[in-house]
Amino acid sequence: MATQVTMPQMGFDMTEGKVARWLKKVGDPVKHGEAVVEIETDKVNIESEAQGDGILREILVSEGTTVPVKTIIAIIGAADEDLTAIKAEAGLVPEHSERSAAESKSAASAPPIAAAATPTTVAPAAEGNGRVKASPLAKRIAQEKGINLAQLTGTGPGGRIVKRDLESIAAAVPVVAAAPVVFAQPIAASAPAVAQPSLLGPSMLKAEEITPTKLRQTIAKRMVASKQTVPHFYVTSEIDMAEAMALRAKLNALVDEAGKISVNDMVLKAAAVALTHFPGINASFGENVIVRHGTVNMGIAVALEQGLITVVVADADRKPLAQIAREAKDIVNRAKNGKARSEEMQGSTFTVSNLGMFDVDEFVAIINPPEAAILAVGSVRDVPVVKNGQIVPGKTMKVTISADHRVTDGAEAAKFLQEVKKNLEEPLRLLV
Repeated sequence: MATQVTMPQMGFDMTEGKVARWLKKVGDPVKHGEAVVEIETDKVNIESEAQGDGILREILVSEGTTVPVKTIIAIIGAADEDLTAIKAEAGLVPEHSERSAAESKSAASAPPIAAAATPTTVAPAAEGNGRVKASPLAKRIAQEKGINLAQLTGTGPGGRIVKRDLESIAAAVPVVAAAPVVFAQPIAASAPAVAQPSLLGPSMLKAEEITPTKLRQTIAKRMVASKQTVPHFYVTSEIDMAEAMALRAKLNALVDEAGKISVNDMVLKAAAVALTHFPGINASFGENVIVRHGTVNMGIAVALEQGLITVVVADADRKPLAQIAREAKDIVNRAKNGKARSEEMQGSTFTVSNLGMFDVDEFVAIINPPEAAILAVGSVRDVPVVKNGQIVPGKTMKVTISADHRVTDGAEAAKFLQEVKKNLEEPLRLLV
């Protein structure tokens, strides 16, 4: 039976997306769950998967085209299957479909764009202000591989550099690494090499104006809307993490690198379990109604070069800590490489934002609409604590909940933090 490939909706506020690149061409076999198209959104580039088996019969939306979410962009079906019914269901005009298919086949049979032989023959894809035009994914790949985007010719819309340009030209373009500006004491020729100088002076700055990325523009709009329309309040708690850190060390000694448990994994599990006792926080404010969610889907704030995104571990309250650790690591890594699936970037009911790895003591976070709350997590610190009237070494961590006062109140938020605190200070609760 034929299936549609539609523009996915990754987040409640996403209204449209761009077809960045087709990973399959018309006539290619496709399996359920196999990536068929790369979608560019205001947030990230992701690969969208097929929802059925068959042949990619028709491509209805060409690369570089932006369409509304849920628009049908391709059809998968058996080689000899009649597509009239599925086209009628989608409201497609047959002539348009046939023309799109013909165009897709023509594009598929076109010779590949040749890579430039030398840097001098490659024209930079620059905008009028001198900035290089490139997709977020292309910029990330270029940074990882040390490729100078200014030496590439873009084959995307308007000469924009896209992922395929880096794949086809990587071998031809030399790696250009900018020399760091370092002010340090002279090092004698016989002195051993060191990774970083011990003394650093100020770096050189220049006045400039930059155009914000689509992701940064989306963040700006959402955060302004959140702060202007959601009445935030904040509650902070300090947690004794000595037992949690000891348990983490013991568990990590038993697993491979992929199964290592982070502090954030423990916080996710502790908060997820606590939310089952406080449905008023695992909630959202709707149109004249408060929606209490029947599942606990934990959002994880992930920092990318171009801005912040949220990925989701679904049903975190029901999953073992070890499974949360593996899933979270896998989703975050794939999100950073543009491989996250649409369902992994939407549907969160509560978000954890952790800056502990940056040596941050505590902070407050802005609520991620339409959620009712977000938990900001600081560093685990070695501090003196009082136990049994004695000052002894200890480990503590501060967490702050930002909550929507339309949905919940200070007392409930404080009780929720008490439950999170209990789960982390008696960490065997996380293994039950």
